[in-house]
Amino acid sequence: MLERLFKLKEAGTDVKTEILAGITTFITMAYIIFVNPNILKFAGMNSKGVIGDLASGFNAINDPVVASVFAATAISAAIGTFIMALYANLPFAQAPGMGLNAFFTYSVCINLGYTWQQALAAVFISGILFIIITVTSLREKIVDALPKNLKLAISAGIGLFIAFIGLKNGGIIVDNPATLVSFGKFTDKHALLTLIGIIITSVLMARRVKGSILIGIILTTIIGIPMGITNLNGAEIISMPPSLSPTFMKLDFKGLLSLKGGILGALSSLIMIVISFSLVDMFDTIGTLVGTAQKANMLDENGKMKNMNKALLADAVATACGALLGTSTVTTYVESTAGISQGGKTGLTSFTVGVLFLLSLFFKGIVGVVPPEATAPALIIVGVLMMGAVKDIDFEDFTEALPAFFTISIIPFSYSIANGIAAGIIFYPIVKNVTGRFKEVHPLLYVLAILFILRFTIFPH
Repeated sequence: MLERLFKLKEAGTDVKTEILAGITTFITMAYIIFVNPNILKFAGMNSKGVIGDLASGFNAINDPVVASVFAATAISAAIGTFIMALYANLPFAQAPGMGLNAFFTYSVCINLGYTWQQALAAVFISGILFIIITVTSLREKIVDALPKNLKLAISAGIGLFIAFIGLKNGGIIVDNPATLVSFGKFTDKHALLTLIGIIITSVLMARRVKGSILIGIILTTIIGIPMGITNLNGAEIISMPPSLSPTFMKLDFKGLLSLKGGILGALSSLIMIVISFSLVDMFDTIGTLVGTAQKANMLDENGKMKNMNKALLADAVATACGALLGTSTVTTYVESTAGISQGGKTGLTSFTVGVLFLLSLFFKGIVGVVPPEATAPALIIVGVLMMGAVKDIDFEDFTEALPAFFTISIIPFSYSIANGIAAGIIFYPIVKNVTGRFKEVHPLLYVLAILFILRFTIFPH
């Protein structure tokens, strides 16, 4: 049956190799089941419904909403990964994306003031949009419209943003009325535990230990027990899967489409949010698939990966399903490289990952035990890895460097992924046209630039 489903002999692999590869991939990306609920709870996805800094004093151990987000994270990851396995027969795993969950929380909910229910509705719309543009030729047109350097800058900017959030959540970067931000005090136990976590995870990463981020989270959590930060009171590590009812089908389309500020203002905000979700997801997934496939020699002689559209469709369907369950955008994980490097070549690798995500549903108690100081290092390390895209940006050409710089810098400085993307898209045609290089600008980029300019000037939210 496995041979018929995954064509193992044709791919030159076997069941044992594929399963071990799947376990390897899961270990390297399992941190998302801890990190995602800890990010989305700041969007109001907790029983208190508070949007803000809950890092100190909020006990998520028995919080039904946080537990529901945990379940939605694991199930949506399993759905996307199973589709990748059975439909695309590729060894890539999926889960709610880092960066996309930050955009959901800090940009859409906290900065723009949408509720998490409205934000889930926007994620669902972006998922449906992604399905449509994947099964049509529109996807290729949008991909072609954005220049390579802007795509790389978006990835790098998100990495810097995620790292900044990790530094802030861990108490290493704090508010300062005079300079906006400054160093935290390392005499504070919360900042100290975060620093310990960074050191542990960095050492593991440097020594190429499999599952470094996950191991770092676990060890930091354990160290936090004698420090009085990790709260074990009421913790039940192994239990039945939590209920999805607090977040299942809670999408608020009516609120998202409310016409406060006028129909044009409301529509411009909605378009910007949906486009941002869709663009970030699209280029994150395409970049991961192509980049990983290239390293694993999975591209054909024309530089194309087999079943690319099927892989993208898996991502889009999982995003729509994840929104219905109660989590942010699902995307393909670059950690899939870990399993591929161990010999994973077919969908059996990703099928194994999907099974392990479902088994993780029985360990919801772990999510409540893990403090923000233990997940903050994970955010910082993921940020480091995403910043690697900078090395491929052409900074020698100023017309490429300026839009890329604005994209990278505006994302963390304005606490918004959408603003950074918009800044890059606006400045790219400007600097190209004034230098007579207008032929390098795709017509669709002008449309996007005009939409973003209208968003910031005539219809500010």
